[in-house]
Amino acid sequence: MTGYLVLGMGFGIILDSRGYGVLWSFLMSFLIYAGSMQYLAVDLLTAGASLITAAFTTLMVNARHLFYGISMTEKYKGLGAKKPYMIFALTDETYSLVVNDNIPEGVDKKKYWFLVSLLDQFYWVAGSVIGSLIGSLIKFDTTGLDFALTALFVTIFTDQWLSTKNHTSAITGLLATFVCLVIFGSGNFLIPSMILITVSLTLLKKTGRGGL
Repeated sequence: MTGYLVLGMGFGIILDSRGYGVLWSFLMSFLIYAGSMQYLAVDLLTAGASLITAAFTTLMVNARHLFYGISMTEKYKGLGAKKPYMIFALTDETYSLVVNDNIPEGVDKKKYWFLVSLLDQFYWVAGSVIGSLIGSLIKFDTTGLDFALTALFVTIFTDQWLSTKNHTSAITGLLATFVCLVIFGSGNFLIPSMILITVSLTLLKKTGRGGL
């Protein structure tokens, strides 16, 4: 969870360096709460991107959340009033924590999922605000800070790989992405790869062979 504190700080620092202060950091992290998309949004804001461009970019970047939602449909049944927030708060690190069943005996799973979701966003918002305040007080080169999120994705993937025995879904995702990258090129592979991964994982789920 504290990883979100550091990543949020990076976002806040970068956003402040582009002329958007602590209020922007707080509102974006509290209302949007989209991790990688928030990092991209900094460039979209400074470039004066149109709403269509912003919407299309958001769709491409956050398409992976479709897979998160599909895999959590059964777990999130019966959450009641908490369900809308749980869906909203299903980010990368949150998903990596709630998708696993390695919860100590006697712990209420639904309460655990909710608190993980809530605390992850708290750390992200707090980090964003702290980062923005630091950025307003100390000026330095922010080159490379946005790579922190990529590092988190690699860490999450590695952790999931090591914590499970079935790597079918992970290998499927890697192969589908590689094939689409070769066929469509680096500028156009994202959407085709997402479609291919969605179809593949749906088929795997029906046959009961999916897993990370």
